[in-house]
Amino acid sequence: MSKPSAATLAAIKSSADDTFLAMGRRVIAIEAEAVAALEARIDRQFAHACRLLMECAGRIVVTGMGKSGHVGGKIAATLASTGSPAFFVHPGEACHGDLGMITAADVVLALSNSGCTEELLTILPLIKRLGVPLVAITGNPGSTLAREADAHIDASVRVEACPLGLAPTSSSTAALVIGDALAVALLEARGFTQEDFALSHPGGSLGRRLLLRVRDVMHQGDEIPVVPPTVAVSDAVLEMTAKKLGMTAVADADDRVCGIFTDGDLRRLFEKAHDIHATPIADVMTRGCRTLGPDVLAAEALRLMQELSINALLIVDPEHRLMGALNMHDLLRAGVM
Repeated sequence: MSKPSAATLAAIKSSADDTFLAMGRRVIAIEAEAVAALEARIDRQFAHACRLLMECAGRIVVTGMGKSGHVGGKIAATLASTGSPAFFVHPGEACHGDLGMITAADVVLALSNSGCTEELLTILPLIKRLGVPLVAITGNPGSTLAREADAHIDASVRVEACPLGLAPTSSSTAALVIGDALAVALLEARGFTQEDFALSHPGGSLGRRLLLRVRDVMHQGDEIPVVPPTVAVSDAVLEMTAKKLGMTAVADADDRVCGIFTDGDLRRLFEKAHDIHATPIADVMTRGCRTLGPDVLAAEALRLMQELSINALLIVDPEHRLMGALNMHDLLRAGVM
């Protein structure tokens, strides 16, 4: 038997690629339809669930088995990072001791597509005995879990994206979206801010952008390059060289900023053949330079530098007295960029 030609192999590969693309688009279309159908179910039950979660004096205990458990873990993390203290408890482990993690001050948020998950139904009487409010997200409004819940949110889907109708696909996406809707509704109700969000994310780039202030990264004290307006340019250059920030502040006897002189200013000065030993810095400095206060976010300082195409900023107090100096490299080292 002869080998298929290169053209035949290319056609087979192209046909397979077309199949992959068609299936990928089909899945996205089915799941998009499932998510769109959820909007009509944001009703009084959803509002009641939000009230129960909002009024929780303890923690929101999220639980679910299998794929619902994985979705539940993500929902718990989203709630916790947006101002609603939460954690995930595996219902199988809850049957063997972890139920002690749930207190009477908590609220349980249970996820089950069928609403009949055995492990959840096993712990249901114990949840009821504690008097803990139960919020359920299921795909079966007539299920035991839905009927026993204090608030039930219908996350049913018309069809799973899995062509076999077996793997949770559309249903897990729908449950995840409902969880996000709850978390964001609570976030808005609590007046949760960017700064609040950053406090729970201090180690990442997000935390650095939202928490880091100019005072945390600026050069202070003897590290600030500064000269009086009476000195010659050559003296200013010596100060710039010693402090290595690519600029120097020019300040009067009361430390009030008069201007700034940068490496760029020095290059332009040489182009005009000025005598740097005879030229006073006051004659060539940039007056009215842009300054910032020390409590401005470092990310805002970066935005300003990029907007003005400058590499350095002087930091001043309300009386325009020099407090610090900042350049682009400082923000880079701090991980703001």
